[in-house]
Amino acid sequence: MPPRLPSLRLSPTNLPYLPKRHSSSQTSPAHPPSSESPSRWLATTKSRIGKCIMFGLTRPQARRAAGILEVLGRDWRELVAGRQGFLVDRRRAGLYRHRVVWGEMDSMGHVNNVAYIRYAESARVQWVKNYAVHIDPENSRSWMETLTPRGDGLILRSIKTFYRFPMTWPDHISVYHKLRSLPEPGSDNFTLDVLIVSELRQRVAASCVEDIVLYDYKAGRKTGIKPFMMDAFETAWEEQLESTKSAERKIEWVEERVRELERESWDREGAVEDMGGGS
Repeated sequence: MPPRLPSLRLSPTNLPYLPKRHSSSQTSPAHPPSSESPSRWLATTKSRIGKCIMFGLTRPQARRAAGILEVLGRDWRELVAGRQGFLVDRRRAGLYRHRVVWGEMDSMGHVNNVAYIRYAESARVQWVKNYAVHIDPENSRSWMETLTPRGDGLILRSIKTFYRFPMTWPDHISVYHKLRSLPEPGSDNFTLDVLIVSELRQRVAASCVEDIVLYDYKAGRKTGIKPFMMDAFETAWEEQLESTKSAERKIEWVEERVRELERESWDREGAVEDMGGGS
């Protein structure tokens, strides 16, 4: 009978190495089923590890379980949002760990639906500022002018919001934007996907689709995407694709390691649960 699980902590220097490419076993899924949302996959994976721990692990197995949990705790934004193509580093976030305040709740005891649209709007403005400050500072002035009526501006033509669960106070949110598709050069509009993520629950609270139009305030009519903006969007599009691939590789790594723990604990032939008794 294996000894009871010791209390373990991993230091940052003991984090497991995550290779970019590796082979997968025939019985382990390469990634979670397509019908399972990234947020649900994260919760399910933690539960699977918990089942192994509760069943009973040896000390080396416990260290491996702690290593997997370390990855899930550190990289959960990448596994939830990055898997969908969102760029989750702090320079890209429209809002990062933004505080949800008590006054944003309604009489039903959850954050009012209107608040999510405000979150998306505030994050979109910061998304543009991120290009001006961090991503494309050479064109900083041009990016900032898109937020004003002085030249070519970005106008929200429509927004559609999908509410995933009733978020409550206290909580923090992070909000991410991405291109739904790469716009055609010279097009006068583009579409953004938005993810509003609960930091407390580590899951998507709401998602939005924003239809954005470029408008020439001086001429009083729509205008096309300027070359500097198109260049930035082309780079972002490639980064979005790589974000998905990177997250899928990490998910595959986690899936394989969790399945190994399951096979070595409760899912092995003749397995007997550690009930905490003496030897």
